[in-house]
Amino acid sequence: MHNLVIIVLFGALLCAPHQCLECPSGCQCFADTRTVKCVSKDLRAIPQDIPGYTRNVIITGNNIIRIGSETFQELKNVTTIILSNNRITEVASHSFSTLSYLRSLDMSCNHLALIHPEALNIPGSPLKELNLSRTLYNYTSLTDLTTALRWGGLGGLLSLDLSGNRLVFLPPGMFSHLPSLQHLLLGNNSLASVYNGTFFGLRRLELLDLTRNSFRAFGGDALGELERLGQAPRILLSHNPYVCTCEIQDFAVWLKSSWVQVGDAEALTCASPWEFQDSPLQGLGGQVIGCHVTSPPLGGIRDEVDNLSLQTSYVLLGLVLGFVGMVFLFVLYLNRQGITKWVVDTRDACHDVLEGYHHRYEIDTDPRREYLPKDVRVEEKPPTNSSFGQAPSDNRLSQLPTDTCLVQIPSDTQVKPGSMSLDL
Repeated sequence: MHNLVIIVLFGALLCAPHQCLECPSGCQCFADTRTVKCVSKDLRAIPQDIPGYTRNVIITGNNIIRIGSETFQELKNVTTIILSNNRITEVASHSFSTLSYLRSLDMSCNHLALIHPEALNIPGSPLKELNLSRTLYNYTSLTDLTTALRWGGLGGLLSLDLSGNRLVFLPPGMFSHLPSLQHLLLGNNSLASVYNGTFFGLRRLELLDLTRNSFRAFGGDALGELERLGQAPRILLSHNPYVCTCEIQDFAVWLKSSWVQVGDAEALTCASPWEFQDSPLQGLGGQVIGCHVTSPPLGGIRDEVDNLSLQTSYVLLGLVLGFVGMVFLFVLYLNRQGITKWVVDTRDACHDVLEGYHHRYEIDTDPRREYLPKDVRVEEKPPTNSSFGQAPSDNRLSQLPTDTCLVQIPSDTQVKPGSMSLDL
């Protein structure tokens, strides 16, 4: 019995560092750090037999296509998940909703094309760091991410990394539901402009990285948006292809006069034209680049904001008119049978009127009218067979109704009143 106890204890000491009895096949488990690592094992899905004590899950370099709501149901103690470089294309609804202690999520270097609006929804908003660098597949995934950030309940998120995603546009208000965000990394994208409302709601921002994008200059909207961030955030703007022409003079003067903290202002240089290449922007002025400075650098921001408000009003008016048009078409669709009947009735009525005019025209142009004596009256044809009587001398053929029958009388025939009748 004593020997059996010694063997059991010895086996436990040997297996404790790796938890060999509970570790998924092909993965490494470390009990002392409560970490499970599955690196480059060609996994097709997240292992379901990960030990319950695990707090750190590192699964990289595999072929996992989808993250579903059932993937992490049994891992309620996990605080860190790294799923980088796994070719993930879809994140389903409530994929991480059971991870009430999750603090950091890294899904970088994937191919996300479908992100459910509630994919990042975790009760209590425990998530603090979210890394989605080099992982958005196309513009549709950016739209999905914008919706997920709004509906994901990420009020406690502190850091968001969207670098390296070839982004060319940031929807206004995209970060408005991240009030606690402190670090926003947007470097190494293709952003060329910042619009009004892009960073709306970021009241606690400490770092904004806009390096290595496609900014050629910052206009009135962009400078106004950066001004609204306040003095607290450190803004990085270097390694952009700035074009040092007249359009950049406001930005150059703003760098020297603004109280916004540009952390790499000394590293901002011109990329073109060639005579100003590598020249620091802080040393440029209107006279240097051949422009006449007529107003303060931010003097036109208010006018541009007013113009943008006017454009927004036009957009709202267009939406209202479009909605009214849709309602009108819907009403027409509901009354389509009545409208069809009205059109048919109107067509038949017009057809009858035109038919009467045509019949009257045929009578008026009948050549037999020339042979009728002036004192002969052609009576209207009754519904049944009848005869023509003698007409008063003052009657005219132009007054004949449309259903009158004309009879040709030879010129040498004498017509006596009341002595001739025609059977129709």
